[in-house]
Amino acid sequence: MRPDLTKDLRVEHFKDFYWLKEELQTFCRTHGIRASGSKMEISERVETFLRTGEIELPARKPNARKKREPQVELSLDTLITENHHCSQHVRAFFQTVIPNFHFSTFIQNYFKTHIGKTYRDAVDAWAEEAERKKDPAYQKTIAPQFEYNQFIRDFFADPKNQGKTREDAIKAWNETKSLPGSNKYT
Repeated sequence: MRPDLTKDLRVEHFKDFYWLKEELQTFCRTHGIRASGSKMEISERVETFLRTGEIELPARKPNARKKREPQVELSLDTLITENHHCSQHVRAFFQTVIPNFHFSTFIQNYFKTHIGKTYRDAVDAWAEEAERKKDPAYQKTIAPQFEYNQFIRDFFADPKNQGKTREDAIKAWNETKSLPGSNKYT
């Protein structure tokens, strides 16, 4: 059975169980720990606190607004820079080139990992991803912090669950996450 998340919980027990982001944030607020950020970042802060009793202060990030480049005329030859920002200005440009454009996880990751490439390269990558999506076997990558989504996908991919319902999958998820250890579907 899953223990309560308290300051006396051993780190090993904390890491053994699944916690909702809201539970982690409540714990952080109760103990004066910064509660914003991704679930993984918050989990790391809670783990540090449980291990050491210390509250991890966030590293000061330079104000991104000050580093943003001035709004310029965009073209297919515009370079993706380290300070690239997915703004309304950028969205409007891409919608003139790609009518159904939106800031998907795929394209946001592309901008982060392809510094020095051009917007033309981003348009080509968008088109390649659109082609991949046409394949019936295509599945988007699920980021590690979305354990529930991955579990549900894996549940329905298992041939022995053919004909089972979403409620069956959720029941299996709730059973798995209440146990210590991995939350992966097995």
